[in-house]
Amino acid sequence: MKALILAAGFATRLYPLTEKTAKPLLPVAGKPMIEYITDSLRGLSGLDTVYVVTNRKFHDDFCAWRKGYRHDAAIEIINDGSTSDQNKLGAIGDIDFAVREKGITDDLLVIAGDNLFDLQIPEFVRFAEGRGATIAAYDIGSVADARRFGVVSVDRNNFVEGFEEKPYNPRSSLVAMCLYYFPKGKLPLIGKYLSGGNSPDAPGNYIAWLSRAEKVACYVFTGSWFDIGSFESLDTANRYWEGRKEKGWNIGRKTEQESTRRSE
Repeated sequence: MKALILAAGFATRLYPLTEKTAKPLLPVAGKPMIEYITDSLRGLSGLDTVYVVTNRKFHDDFCAWRKGYRHDAAIEIINDGSTSDQNKLGAIGDIDFAVREKGITDDLLVIAGDNLFDLQIPEFVRFAEGRGATIAAYDIGSVADARRFGVVSVDRNNFVEGFEEKPYNPRSSLVAMCLYYFPKGKLPLIGKYLSGGNSPDAPGNYIAWLSRAEKVACYVFTGSWFDIGSFESLDTANRYWEGRKEKGWNIGRKTEQESTRRSE
């Protein structure tokens, strides 16, 4: 199994913080955001490589981070060659680029580099195995706020029956977390999607397309999740993880106190 962390965005909404620092390298409660993701992958059976796809502007910074960080799996940094929002490849473009650049033919776990959660990744993977392509979703509790995300509807067997990327009138408050599991046999579909002239940006566009072609499973997560896209959400995440540090909690440890929904 391989994991791919999407970290090629330029995060202009967080300027000036992200003018010289990639968003996934920003500190949250004293450590780079990306380490919450890589730490959550520890102990994942069969995982041998974690790829981080970034842009030309921040490639060297991620390489420097990798040198000072230790993990059970090998970590490789991929430069997608983009230099700005104007020539970026987009999230789906980056997944396709990484798969082709590294010749990935294993099952692939894809995670957004600004995605902070206390979900247990091995639990998600166990759910996904045998079900085919699988996404993680989260109920943010507000239909109005769901407009900013990919909105998911599922059937009684937890398969996606509807997916809309940033709809004006969301059907529900269940949104995709940008955490995906793609079995190796399904990876060629990414290239097929792009060759059809579909949007290379926003992973939800691909999930919407894929769910119309075949079954896509949905794992509904109920812990704490932060989509870091604004100063407010970054501040909320800092306060939350500082609280965890003070209490000595570890990533992946579930507690009753962590049942509230946080996706500002």
